[in-house]
Amino acid sequence: MSNQVEYQEIIYQVDSPVATITMNRPAQLNAFTNRMLMEICHAVDRAEQDESVVGIVLTGAGRGFSAGMDINALDRAAGGERRASEDLSALAASPGDASIGEGYDTGFLYLLTVRKPVIAAVNGACAGLGFCFALLADIRFVEPQAKITTAFVQRGLVAEHGSSWLLPRLIGTGKALDLLWSGRKLSGEEAHAIGLAEYLSGAGDSAREAGNYIRQLAASGSPTSVMVMKRQVYRHLQTGVTDATRESIRLMNESLVRDDFKEGVRSFIERRPPNFKRIGAA
Repeated sequence: MSNQVEYQEIIYQVDSPVATITMNRPAQLNAFTNRMLMEICHAVDRAEQDESVVGIVLTGAGRGFSAGMDINALDRAAGGERRASEDLSALAASPGDASIGEGYDTGFLYLLTVRKPVIAAVNGACAGLGFCFALLADIRFVEPQAKITTAFVQRGLVAEHGSSWLLPRLIGTGKALDLLWSGRKLSGEEAHAIGLAEYLSGAGDSAREAGNYIRQLAASGSPTSVMVMKRQVYRHLQTGVTDATRESIRLMNESLVRDDFKEGVRSFIERRPPNFKRIGAA
């Protein structure tokens, strides 16, 4: 798909510095089809290459974030057809950020390799693969009426797409196993209370508040620093403290000779907003 593509199952909008990707099958609570998954990947890559974009908001149209994989696709998979998760080569629109570490180019983990913040605005039903997409965002804003569930166990499935790795790191092993085993539904309030979501928004406000979060980053922070910190956090989840500290010292020394450091110091001295360079095509 080219950058001039007319998306059928998502809406892609850029209001600098925010790119918003809205999953747009509201009658199906934005359940994923193979096409929607490819369109999301294409739009994420498009936003990453756009210098006007500082961060990406992923949300859903209507009453849902995403109810997971479309039930018709699951029914076909139960009958022996390949599932979308078994053929992710079509999702390779973005090469990913290899510097983040080995393994992050696997399946939907490509979201963790995006050089810009990816924020999930969870506005309603969030289940199964939709739950995984929310986990794979860097930060989550949830609304009180959201209904969040893993839903894997009721389908005879397992913890999919990195959720067994991500979920315990967010909320701890006991809570993670409870959500995975029981498949119970969480409200937005409970998701926030247990640490699954970083921010609790008002009803209908999650996408707007997520966009404002990105606007604040763009107004005061270096996009390059944001990118490097994202790499550090995900890489260092897989390393020991000594290796992480050594790499952080090296990265700090590199930051001291960047133009962004000079601009950050000058803007502070001159009491004005900083003018940092944004990130475009690799």
